[in-house]
Amino acid sequence: MIAAIDRVFVAALCLARAGLRVDAEKGYLIESRLAPVARREGFSSPEEFIGRLRDGGGDDRLHWAIVEAIALPETEFYRDHAVFEALVHDVIPTLVRERAGAPVRVWSTACGMGQEIYSLAMLIADTPVLAGKVELFASDLSEKSLEKAQSGLYSQFEVQRGLPARTLVRHFEKEGESFALSPRIRQMIRWRRVNLMDDLGRFGQFDLVLCRNVLTQLTPEAQVRVVGQLKKTLAPGGRLALGLKEEAGGELTPLPGGLGLFALPQDAVRTAA
Repeated sequence: MIAAIDRVFVAALCLARAGLRVDAEKGYLIESRLAPVARREGFSSPEEFIGRLRDGGGDDRLHWAIVEAIALPETEFYRDHAVFEALVHDVIPTLVRERAGAPVRVWSTACGMGQEIYSLAMLIADTPVLAGKVELFASDLSEKSLEKAQSGLYSQFEVQRGLPARTLVRHFEKEGESFALSPRIRQMIRWRRVNLMDDLGRFGQFDLVLCRNVLTQLTPEAQVRVVGQLKKTLAPGGRLALGLKEEAGGELTPLPGGLGLFALPQDAVRTAA
C-alpha cells in the first residue's frame, strides 16, 4: 500500500495542476493508476516513483505523467446513447440552419481515448444532410490518451463497450487482435493537448462544446473555473454538453430532455473566468 504521505502528495499535485478532486484515502485507486506508469518510466514500484518526485527528483514530464494517469476517464463508445441521438438529429442540424452556410465547429474537450468524438464522427458520416457541414476537434489532458485516440486502434473489449455490431462492420477493419477505425473517420478529427484549467479563450469559438462527465472529477472551485472557461469558447447561440447529472449554471439554459445539454443565448456577453 502506498504510504499516506505519498497519497497526499499525489492528491495535492493533481489539485494544483488540473483541479482534480482526489481522495488521498483511496490508496488502491492511486496505486492501480500509477503502477503501469511507474513500470513504463523504469521504477520498480509506484512508491519509488512517487518518492523520487516528492524528494525533488524527476522532471516536469514525470509530474504530468502522474496527473494524467489519475485523470484517466471512464470512456466507451456512444456513452449515454440518447445524447448522441439528440446531438445528431436535433442539436447539430439546428446549428447548421442557424449558421446559414458556415461550418458548425464541434469540440470534444476531454476526449480520452477517442470514443466520444469518434462516436459523433461516425454518426455524422452516416447522416448525409450533415456531410461537409461540421468540423470536429478533440483534446485531452493526457498525451498517452491522445496517441491512442489518433491511432484509431481498439481492442475487442473496447469495441464491445457500446459499439453496435453494424457500426463495427461499417467503420472498422480487423487488424491482428485489434480493430482499426477507417482512415476516413480518423481524418475528420483535429487533435490537441489541452488543460481545461488554462485560458481556453485562445482556441477560438465553437458552436458545440462537449465536456461530459468531467466536472464531477473536479473540486467545486475548479468546476466553476472550467465552466466559465468553456462559456468563453461558445459562439453566441452555442450549445454545451455536460454529463447527465452535471450543471452549467449562469446564463446557460438547459435544453429539454434532461440530457445535460445547455444553450448559450444569442445575445450573451462573455466575461473573463
